Amino acid sequence: MAGTPPRAEARPAEWWERLAARLIEALVFGVFYYILFIALWAIFRTVGVLDVFGGRLPGVCAWFAAGLAYAAYDWRAHSRYGRTFGKAIMRIRLAPAKLPPSAALKRTLVYPGPLMLMGIPVVNLLAGMLLFGVGLLILIDKPLERGPHDRLAGTRVVKDLR
Repeated sequence: MAGTPPRAEARPAEWWERLAARLIEALVFGVFYYILFIALWAIFRTVGVLDVFGGRLPGVCAWFAAGLAYAAYDWRAHSRYGRTFGKAIMRIRLAPAKLPPSAALKRTLVYPGPLMLMGIPVVNLLAGMLLFGVGLLILIDKPLERGPHDRLAGTRVVKDLR
């Protein structure tokens, strides 16, 4: 249209902004994990199953529950608001801002979904390598800095200049 200024294209979020947003969220969910771990340890000790899997059962269950809670939160926040509380603090968001729940679910299953597996010995190495690879791919994807989870969902993480 004549006379309409071109819409400014949102700039991709920097890798460190994305990392800081995830670290903020990790602090909150880390506290949740430790509270859950202590509660499960006490429950398993009381009922006499603390030594199952070499004493690892409370940790495995707590990791799975905390990882599932984080993945569910990530899915809901991205599908409803286009960002998580960590992204809001760092003033970044997804583009497009409103995702269909199915696209947000695809994104969540690639990252942070594998966090649910971090409590399982040996499997945690594979999950950790996958998560490291996601971060590495964000760094080398220029100029949009998209990870596989972004590509799968058709999203970008951009600076929120509102």
